[in-house]
Amino acid sequence: MKKQKVYLTLQNGKVFEGYRFGAEKDATGELVFTTGMVGYLETLTEPANYGQIVVQTFPLIGNYGVMRSDLESKKAWVKAYVVREICDEPSNFRSEGKLDDFLKEENVVGIYGVDTRELTKILRDEGVMNATISSKPMKDLSVLNDYTIQNPVKEVTATELQAYGDGNSTYTVALWDFGAKNSTVNQLLSYGCKVLRVPANYTAEQILALSVDGVMLSDGPGDPADNSGIVAEIEKIIGKKPIFGVGLGHQLLALAFGSETEKMKYGHRGGQPVKYLESGKVYISSQNHGYVVSTSSVKVGNVNFVNANDDSCEGIDYPEYSAFSVQFNPESCSAACEPNVLYEKFLKNMKEKRNA
Repeated sequence: MKKQKVYLTLQNGKVFEGYRFGAEKDATGELVFTTGMVGYLETLTEPANYGQIVVQTFPLIGNYGVMRSDLESKKAWVKAYVVREICDEPSNFRSEGKLDDFLKEENVVGIYGVDTRELTKILRDEGVMNATISSKPMKDLSVLNDYTIQNPVKEVTATELQAYGDGNSTYTVALWDFGAKNSTVNQLLSYGCKVLRVPANYTAEQILALSVDGVMLSDGPGDPADNSGIVAEIEKIIGKKPIFGVGLGHQLLALAFGSETEKMKYGHRGGQPVKYLESGKVYISSQNHGYVVSTSSVKVGNVNFVNANDDSCEGIDYPEYSAFSVQFNPESCSAACEPNVLYEKFLKNMKEKRNA
């Protein structure tokens, strides 16, 4: 790989030198870090990363190549990707190509050779901030100070209703798409559900008209408080259909029940331990969020999952309304090996609602 010097300029004025890979252009975004040792393809294609420059704390990235079947959506959503070392010779019998080529195809900027340890320390101490990757260090920081992620849910949601599964399915689920991942669709299908993926701008009336057995609120990007219109529609479905919220969907459901959300200093991205309060068990989960439901604001429902590191809210149960939600990714949690108790709970709620 030919070395071409490039610079990462942070909103606080700090500049990191590195070398370009992926698309040959400049990029500005919100700088965040993720701690996953694997899963870089999922990170790049997860809609929740829309508008962000992602720093990978694990030092060697790209070593198992690119497998299209592992992608979480139709494209890469990150603005740019920052790594310590890029592997240009992947070793994996499933590999279909190199990460550098994949980023070029997806028009995503990459920078390697960066001291990602020092970069992560800055983000942990000062919090997430905007940054730019460019051929020269940026001197005018006003662009970074003014940058905001605009209409993220609108950008990543489906544009029309999409159906998955067949007529032999036991239950039909409306997957309200605020940035839904392929793994969510696949998990529902594995439990015998027909999935109707509906755009974020669907109304409660439109969803109820589909005669579904349950509604799943997907993960997605951005500040949950910016989606007041969606929250108002969710309120109209509460109690009428079983609801399962994940990630952003968890936050939107909490807002619909009158709770509040707040921005975290640097968020949870990568592996995180979550404690299930009913059993005392701790699970290792995959997470990707910069906002959290304020535990003290929860007046309806029971907080049943907390983060084992900082005690932040990771899940809320609303048993009187056949609704519950979790902040983490239930498909990539060690709880999924039991089998997945969360999806089974959703199916149980749909069965009880149908029988009633």
